[in-house]
Amino acid sequence: MRINLTNLGKRFNREWIFQNLTFQFDSDKHYAITGPNGSGKSTLLQILSGASTHNKGSINYMEDDKPVTPEKIFQKIGFAAPYLDLVEEMTLTEFFSFHHQMKGWLQTLDTDQIIRILGLEKAAHKQIRYYSSGMKQRVKLAQAIFSKVSVVLLDEPLTNLDEEGIILYQKLISNYCQKRLVIISSNDKKEYSFCDETIDMMIYK
Repeated sequence: MRINLTNLGKRFNREWIFQNLTFQFDSDKHYAITGPNGSGKSTLLQILSGASTHNKGSINYMEDDKPVTPEKIFQKIGFAAPYLDLVEEMTLTEFFSFHHQMKGWLQTLDTDQIIRILGLEKAAHKQIRYYSSGMKQRVKLAQAIFSKVSVVLLDEPLTNLDEEGIILYQKLISNYCQKRLVIISSNDKKEYSFCDETIDMMIYK
């Protein structure tokens, strides 16, 4: 998947969060979006995911040199962020089974294997609402990274993770994201130290 941005801009009321952003995200590469709070990092990630709209400019998604239509974008993108909710009334097994029906898992993986990789076997049949914040973050990362998608978007992926969770995150990136487009919104180098390029949102204020 390749994503082309041309003169992209986002405005809230009369204030431009960012504008005149022209950039190309290439397949199989990893990018970090950086900048202080309020610079538009998360907003840009939401626009790339299709969850939010831009006010000017254009976005084009290309896969195998063919355009991807807007209604199919969600099928190509995995997105994890602290502000995205899980279905907490479900158990982990139920939630992952539901998610698998929507997007599917990467080849060779199934729900039971993913739960083991996350180290959540003992909580597999517990409702997610009883999970700690760190456990919930593992689930959010899993639904983005293990989905059968071309693009993985991660907003502050180490939120609520302890040292063990940080090591798990690094392994997930290393083992399952090498041949996919990955875009990370962050100010913490531990979250994006492996990235090929960095986009400083302050340039587009």
